[in-house]
Amino acid sequence: MSANFWTSSHYKHLLDQEDVDMVNPLDKERGVTLEDFKLIKMHMTNYILRLAQQVKVRQRVVATAVTYMRRVYTRKSMAEYDPRLVAPTCLYLASKAEESTVQARLLVFYIKKLYADDKYRYEIKDILEMEMKILEALDYYLVVFHPYRSLSQFLQDASLNDLSMTQLTWGVINDTYKMDLILVHPPHLIALACIYIASVFREKDTTAWFEELRVDMNVVKNISMEILDFYESNRMFTEDRINAALQKLTLRP
Repeated sequence: MSANFWTSSHYKHLLDQEDVDMVNPLDKERGVTLEDFKLIKMHMTNYILRLAQQVKVRQRVVATAVTYMRRVYTRKSMAEYDPRLVAPTCLYLASKAEESTVQARLLVFYIKKLYADDKYRYEIKDILEMEMKILEALDYYLVVFHPYRSLSQFLQDASLNDLSMTQLTWGVINDTYKMDLILVHPPHLIALACIYIASVFREKDTTAWFEELRVDMNVVKNISMEILDFYESNRMFTEDRINAALQKLTLRP
């Protein structure tokens, strides 16, 4: 893995928000809106998390899997790449990339345990076939830098590394993977935005510390607002709306 984010494939492949929010023409033909697109990706993020909890892998594996899934759909159609197969396959691929390998048969076992819906029922061969398609969609760039490492360093530097702040900021970072921030912003800026939110919530005065960092606070505050807006809109993400969005894909008659 590249030790430097600024020379990594991750940095070189950061996208503009409008590119991330572009719904594939094939999906548009099926009536998939931008809101549907975001709903499905958020649902698949939760799907990956549920599977990961069953197979007991680290949060970093989950974060990498979600990043892969979100990268795939900046290039491929959900109509062609069924999210219900892409999600577990990304977890399978991420477990290998992060050296915490999970067997495909174990994923298949837990998928059948978690979901009664036949549309989620895929076999080992399906995961292995989709793995190759995902690798091609990602151009074989598998290195992902996450905000967690920066977060620990920043909290220590700001003398904010008590249990309360650590748990709150870690939780906010986990929630950012329900959005596309990791495809758009450098991970250290996401970490700083989460610290900014937590410091306001916990009434910690971090003004002087942020000034010493000499970062663009407009960017940090904009990311913070994106996260807070997500929390506000999260109430709209009901199971019925997610199922309706998935139904538009008509992937498996």
